[in-house]
Amino acid sequence: MPLLELKGVSSAYGKVEVLHSVSITIEEGEVVTLLGANGAGKTTTLHTISGLKTPTRGEIWFDGLPIHSLAPEEIVRLGLAHVPEGRRIFPGLTVRENILLGASNRKGLKRAQMELEVDQMFEIFPEIQPFHNSYGWTLSGGQQQMLAVARGLMAKPKLLLLDEPSLGLAPVIVQNLFKAIKNIHSLGTTILLVEQNANMALSVASRGYVLETGVVKVYGTTKELLGNEQVRMAYLGGTH
Repeated sequence: MPLLELKGVSSAYGKVEVLHSVSITIEEGEVVTLLGANGAGKTTTLHTISGLKTPTRGEIWFDGLPIHSLAPEEIVRLGLAHVPEGRRIFPGLTVRENILLGASNRKGLKRAQMELEVDQMFEIFPEIQPFHNSYGWTLSGGQQQMLAVARGLMAKPKLLLLDEPSLGLAPVIVQNLFKAIKNIHSLGTTILLVEQNANMALSVASRGYVLETGVVKVYGTTKELLGNEQVRMAYLGGTH
């Protein structure tokens, strides 16, 4: 049984349908990427999985349970964490406080254990450790993105949804961020990655789906997608 399965999922904003019968599976332990141009429906897919939007049709199953009718906080408690586009950290809280907030879904967790886990986050993201007592707003864009991912990981998710983590970041920061994503995966977290930088996404993913105007047009292993002429032309900068 897949860890996550979307079965013919459609989703709409008002009367405008954005996703049309999308079917996706993710096995435990995988990194799967969702590729597509702006407006293809990638973010809507993540919002529909995490309960921020309710599908108009279809079913979503996570870890053997139907979640398409659940509220976002119930979905988080089942072990699905969503790091949205645009970071959304709390600027008036310190870096450490922001990370601690990520564990709020885990009831009965002792403070000492939480602090230990925050220190583990600093091992994964050493760039933000020196700023642990600084306010969130003082961090650079790349550091804020790392902070947002660290906060998501504090929920101890079985599946981590990452929405455009490299957006607006300098290339060297993107390299560091993707190094950390590989590290997170190696520690046992399954990841669904939405990313405009298709080359970077395919460097960490084992499989991928290409969305066009809310429809899955192409899917396959990383090797198959890299070898697909249409995918190369549209998302990978030509035929080289």
